Amino acid sequence: MKTAVEELSPTRVKLTVEVPFDELRPSMDAAYKKVAQQVRVPGFRPGKVPARIIEQRFGRAVVLEETLNDAVPKLYGQAVDEADVFPVSQPDIEVTKIDDGEQIEFTAEVDIRPNFEVPDYQGIEVTVDSAEVSDEDVDAQLDALRQRFATLTGVERAAASGDFVVMDLRAEIDGENIEEQQASEVSYEVGAGSVLQGLDDALEGMSAGEEKSFKTELVGGENAGEEADVIINVKSVKEKVLPELDDEFAQLASEFDTLDELKNSIREQARRNKLIDQVVQSREKALDALLDKIEIPLPDSALKAEVDARKHNLDHQIAESGLSRDAFFRLYQTSEEERFEEFDKNSARAIKVGFVLDKIVKSEELGVSEQELTNFVVRRAMEMGVQPNELAKHLADNDQLTLAMVEIVRDKAKSVLGDAAKVVDTEGNEVDLKAIYTEINGEPPVEEEEAAADSDEAADKPAEDKAQA
Repeated sequence: MKTAVEELSPTRVKLTVEVPFDELRPSMDAAYKKVAQQVRVPGFRPGKVPARIIEQRFGRAVVLEETLNDAVPKLYGQAVDEADVFPVSQPDIEVTKIDDGEQIEFTAEVDIRPNFEVPDYQGIEVTVDSAEVSDEDVDAQLDALRQRFATLTGVERAAASGDFVVMDLRAEIDGENIEEQQASEVSYEVGAGSVLQGLDDALEGMSAGEEKSFKTELVGGENAGEEADVIINVKSVKEKVLPELDDEFAQLASEFDTLDELKNSIREQARRNKLIDQVVQSREKALDALLDKIEIPLPDSALKAEVDARKHNLDHQIAESGLSRDAFFRLYQTSEEERFEEFDKNSARAIKVGFVLDKIVKSEELGVSEQELTNFVVRRAMEMGVQPNELAKHLADNDQLTLAMVEIVRDKAKSVLGDAAKVVDTEGNEVDLKAIYTEINGEPPVEEEEAAADSDEAADKPAEDKAQA
């Protein structure tokens, strides 16, 4: 087989492949067997029709078509390997010549990862947040803990922001009650920001036993988008009461006997989280610094596929929410235009990140062990709330194990970048990542995904299971 490569653009090539007929023999034998199973010839059992009879009865063209259908995709894969190109889209393949018994020729146009060099990343300077824990940090954690153990107490006054009300709601359009737009005994925090515009303003100042109506646009159901009169009847008003910060609270909210012991534990956990944040930040900022040094043309097909995947995910989220499109964006305080602009920007970055990390994976000869793949599946299963065996089977059945391994090695490449960087904190202190690894895990290095999980952060990754690009 001979392959010639023509560069159509920095992100697209045309492969011209010439294949001697002898190399088609396995596919041709398979084609005869397949056709023999499909045809019926008197005097021959299914699957036992000789090649000569098949050609006489049905023509050699039928066999050649089956042969090419089987052979060309495999030959294309070999040609890609020989040409040392990295496809990022489905190829446009055309068989251009068939010399029966001699050779075939086909072309394949495909978008590829462009050629570029990764600059030296040793000693890239990055600045991360300080790991020093302040009294304010501890107080914030204590306040969050108090919120979890707050109680609601009924009050004989009008509702204010932060209070909880129990209410009945119903909606009317032109005086006609909308059956699906009513609910009873709904508990709601005033000022929480309901997607039902006007609800918070209407509730403030209302007391138990009062009824009020206001006009608003319905956000779900068959009448979504229509203006309606919403009638609210407040049944009760309750205020949130936080527990006192004392030893009794420490015993209630933790395994500690005293408030000082609880504070010390919170301070130590906050420090651990900040150390993990330093690891995550060092890797992300080193990657950002490296990306700033590289100009990479992006294949249009890959960019479009990534953007389309994100738009598809957004449509699914809106459908699952049960809200109208306008109400959904209002809930997240954004607009469709702003989301689409984010998709364009983030998709381009995700593809560029994938290209760069894949180069580092290759240059550093990074791989995935069986234990690393197992750990990945277990962590991901815990995040999804499913059994690891179920997730492993799903990945295998849907040919997604390769994508999982890509994600693992790309995270390793990020670790390489972070470890190679010169890291200081905002106070000017040098940050020793290896010392952090040892303190957190007892051994280096800590995987980024584990670090992010420990710090309870969510990373923004490419749309298609975080591995596309």
